[in-house]
This record gives sequence, C-alpha cells and structure tokens, in this order.
Amino acid sequence: MTAPFAERMAMARALALGSAVLGTTSPNPPVGAVVLAADGTPVGEGATAPPGGPHAEIAALAEAGERARGGTAVVTLEPCAHTGRTGPCADALLAAGIARVVVAVPEPTALAGGGAQRLLDAGVDVEIGLERAAAEAGALASWLTAVRTGRPYVVWKVAGTLDGRVAAADGSSRWVTGPEAREAVHRLRATCDAVVVGSGTALTDDPQLTVRRPDGTDAERQPLRVVVDRRGRVPATARVRDGAAPTLVSAAATSAELLAELYGHGVRRLLLEGGPTLTAAFLRAGLVDEAVLHLAPKLLGAGASLVGDLGISAIGEALSFTVSGVHQRGRDVEIRLRPDGRS
Repeated sequence: MTAPFAERMAMARALALGSAVLGTTSPNPPVGAVVLAADGTPVGEGATAPPGGPHAEIAALAEAGERARGGTAVVTLEPCAHTGRTGPCADALLAAGIARVVVAVPEPTALAGGGAQRLLDAGVDVEIGLERAAAEAGALASWLTAVRTGRPYVVWKVAGTLDGRVAAADGSSRWVTGPEAREAVHRLRATCDAVVVGSGTALTDDPQLTVRRPDGTDAERQPLRVVVDRRGRVPATARVRDGAAPTLVSAAATSAELLAELYGHGVRRLLLEGGPTLTAAFLRAGLVDEAVLHLAPKLLGAGASLVGDLGISAIGEALSFTVSGVHQRGRDVEIRLRPDGRS
C-alpha cells in the first residue's frame, strides 16, 4: 500500500478515534492520532484523554514505541507547542524521531499554536489540510466553535409529533417517541459536557437528565446537569438535584449570559433539552448550532409546540435549516439539521 493511501486511511481512523472521545475531553479538543511506521504500516493510535491525561499524539507514540522512528504521525489537529498540564506534543514527536506529520486542522489558538512551525524548523515534513472539512464538521466542530466564539457549541434536541407537539393538551409527554429514539438521546447526551433545561421542564417532567446505558444503568461519565431557574422554583427533591450527576442551577438572565457562565465551567458542547420557551430564547438569539429532531408518527392536534414565539410574523422571516442527516429510530425518524449559514 502506498504511503499517501496509508495516510488517508490513517486520517479516517484518526477522525473515528476523535469522535469516540467526544464529550470526555473538555476543555481540551477531542483529537485522534495514528502513527505509521516508515513503510506505512499503522503501529500506534490514540485519542485525547480527559483533562490532565495524555494528548492523542502521546498515546499513539507510546503504543508505537521505537517503530515510530522515521515514520509518520497523522493527527486531526495540529500538534501543540505549549506546556500546560502536559508537555508540547510537537516536542514529543521530535523526540520519537517522526519524519513526517500530516494534519487535518491547523491550531486556531495563539496559546497552543506554533507546533507545525516547530516541526518544520526541525526538518520534519509537515502537511496540513488532509480531510480538513470532515474534521471541522466532525468531533472538532464543538471545540472549534467554542474557541472561535468564546461560548459552548449548542445542540438542540427535541422530540415531537408530526404536527409539532412535544406534549398533549393535558401536559403529558411520556413517551412521545419510542425506546430506540430514547436510546439515541442517551448516546447524544454522552457526547456533551452539559445538558440544559428550564425550570418549567424541571417542574413539569421532573427529568433526571443522566446518561443511561441500554440496560437502564447509569453510565460512568455524566455530563453537568443545568437548570435555568431565575426564581428559585425547583425544589431540593427534584430528580435533577439527586446525586447521580453534578448539577448547576443558574439564574442567568439571558441565553448568552448562561453560555458565558457555562464556558467558564469548561463546557464546550451543550445539549439544549429545554421546553418551548427556553428553546425559543436560544433560537431568537442565534445560539443554536445544530438541531436533532426525533419525530414520532403521531398526531395530537393540541398541546405544547416544539418551540415558543420566535417573533416571526412573515414567511420570509422564517428560520431556515439544512438537513445534514436522517435516520430511522424504530418507528420514529431522527432528523439532524444545521441553521443555514452554519457550516
């Protein structure tokens, strides 16, 4: 197998490795790395560990050992050049004798930048841009949005009926969708640093907001549970206040203020599971980066809508989305969307 083909295959694997740790690395990026020996054979791989642990390149080099000398490192994000909780990955690559480094996305921050130049100055062959679009739209999307905007990336998740209802007229909402869709929601929660609801949802549905495995047991890692409760209405007995996961009750006055608060807590990817009112506030502010809609083949005709008042009075003012994926989840359909104008 030729080296270029080996590098493309390695980058595909590196992208998958980064995706596998999405939601576990913040505030660090979920990076994947593969080390190829001089003949193009994969000899090591790794992904970013939770904060304080090794970066992807370090894990891949450790697995490769001496076989990395004279070889190629394929990484989804430019190796860092600064010392934080761990040492510079660029220096580790040099110490391992890596001869070539292939990168998908250049480092966007001034703090960690300079790794590619350090490698070039040491005589290492560096290529940047292989599968860059795929990497930026994949596991790195949330982290890149966060470092470029100074706020978490927001994924809005909602389950509704064909006529856009999230609950019946009597307020009941369990269950709008079936078990397959609910399992998909838990997988989605697991990729996020925090899950947000408003006080209305916390009071009406009393959700626990934990990540559960298919067998119903709690997953080992739990995202931060966030309740926006400006008036202190959510009681201490609410399930979201139990000890199953960390909880933050926020009195933030606006969606932007909430995001700034959560960014300060290290949140880089946020799952918005709030009701129509909280969701409308995020949408009006242009703070939704991705939407995941689980649509059940049911009609209610009345009840709470998917979203509250957006202040739109004419069709030309409608918020527009592009469908990025459609999946069957049992009897339900999962539709993934991005607001127009977002890559």
